[in-house]
Amino acid sequence: MEKISIVGVDLAKNIFQVHGATADGRPVFSKKVRRSKLLSLLAGIPTCTVAMEACASSHHWGREIGKLGHTVKMIPPIYVKPYVKRQKNDANDAEAIAEAASRPTMRFVTVKSAEKQASGMALRTRDLLVRQKTQTINALRGHLAEYGLVAPSGTVHLNRLQAAISDPETELPAAVIDHAQLLLDHIEMLACKIDKLGAELRAGARQDPAAKRLMTIPGIGPITAMALTALSPDPSTFRKGRDFAAWTGLTPKQFSSGGKERIGPTSKMGQRDLRRLLIIGAASVVRWAIRRGADQGGWLGQMLARKPRMLVTVALANKMARTAWALMTKNENYKNPALA
Repeated sequence: MEKISIVGVDLAKNIFQVHGATADGRPVFSKKVRRSKLLSLLAGIPTCTVAMEACASSHHWGREIGKLGHTVKMIPPIYVKPYVKRQKNDANDAEAIAEAASRPTMRFVTVKSAEKQASGMALRTRDLLVRQKTQTINALRGHLAEYGLVAPSGTVHLNRLQAAISDPETELPAAVIDHAQLLLDHIEMLACKIDKLGAELRAGARQDPAAKRLMTIPGIGPITAMALTALSPDPSTFRKGRDFAAWTGLTPKQFSSGGKERIGPTSKMGQRDLRRLLIIGAASVVRWAIRRGADQGGWLGQMLARKPRMLVTVALANKMARTAWALMTKNENYKNPALA
């Protein structure tokens, strides 16, 4: 058998497709393997590069395959698609993964540790509960609006609805009162779980040196700091802060051709949870600057004087992402430019 240089693995739930190729790209084997047999197959192959798409369960397999001595490379699926030849099937996908991983200019995803993934799970679980809480509040407001009970949006106005359904003189049907109380109890239960997860994340941020440094940046609190450390790849992956901001989707799209540069809206690619948190943090800084008055000689004051508020918010989020990359790379605290 010819020497295998790279193995492409098309991940699945139970049946995986494995494609082996030489250093010059010639195929050596292509076979289907059951989940329980994958590691034993790779253990029998001399040390080489094993490539796969960065998708569900890929970090788990990356850690396990790395223990066998292989070099693991994970590729964003969007970068694999151009290498698929004609028909879409598992064999062609595995071959395309091996072909893409052999490109010298390909961009790879770093395999995450189990601890880093655990932090990311806590953040995503909290985000899921927040969405469920919002959905339940909107459902309650919608149902009670059908009976003439209207309250503004937001958690702070729930007591108005609670008082209305608890009023002994209410004309609401008994079934409506029971179902509304059920939704209110569900909202309270979700709020308790959200608070518990938030407390865990804040405690983790206080113990993490990188998160503590990130929290020195205006607009970045413990939740965003933990998200930056848990969801972003190794800072050394990026050459400069602009590359990190581009990874978060906070840089403009380009539609340039023929020497004419055309810049569009932000790309919104990459990690959307991180992008959302950065924009929320930037919005709080902008809101505070408008209320208290921003320094007209500073960057934020000049931007607010001549640009729309939302544009300034996204631009500030971009600036925060670059600053966060610099702090994670240099292991330093934030230094206010106005005081430097």
